[in-house]
Amino acid sequence: MSLTEAKQNPDTRERILDAAEALFVEHGFEATTMRLITGRAGVNLAAINYHFGSKEALIQDVFRRRLTWLNEARLSALERFEKEARGAPLKPHQIVEAFFGVSLRMAADTEHGGHTFMRLLGRTYTEPSAFVRQFLADEYAAVVPRFKQALFRALPDVPPEEILWRFHFMLGAMSYAIAGTDALQLVAEHELDEKDPEALSRRLMPFLLGGLRAPLAGQAVKAKEKTPRKAA
Repeated sequence: MSLTEAKQNPDTRERILDAAEALFVEHGFEATTMRLITGRAGVNLAAINYHFGSKEALIQDVFRRRLTWLNEARLSALERFEKEARGAPLKPHQIVEAFFGVSLRMAADTEHGGHTFMRLLGRTYTEPSAFVRQFLADEYAAVVPRFKQALFRALPDVPPEEILWRFHFMLGAMSYAIAGTDALQLVAEHELDEKDPEALSRRLMPFLLGGLRAPLAGQAVKAKEKTPRKAA
């Protein structure tokens, strides 16, 4: 496709974004060349330069295209729960639903690109580059603090540092589960429904909530010590 055709075709930009998104999932940012993108999208390099200017700008737009909606949906869900709570702290499961539930529903969308994007986002968490890490930090600047404060209020007996670690672990679990399930085959003795995005949500959400609510390490030890032993 020539540059003139690219300017006249409104679908060119979306086709380039779709191609880049899929290739970034398959190969990562560094290994995905502009030649691969032009070949997958069916355009020439001039068309990419016209719409994006550089590979870095293209990467940003790949994320921004869906991440803006995702973050707005997360905040909307959180605000809806807060309105219903009328000033009271939210329940932990509501916060998990607002942040991770929205993400997993997007990951279940195999028709409109949500699944591919969430796989890319998951890969980004596990294989971050400095450039992408800073970009994502900027994009999350208005979202993560809101959820952190909601978690601090919901779990007043848990030290803030511990909550941050647990949130970090939850992000890691979601990212790894969405990005791929190759490790699952190491322990599975028969075929599992790991390719079913909705099944992933049903399994992962209780796991995330359980990790968030788990007793502190010291409390767990004390509870075990106080448990009366059964007579032999």
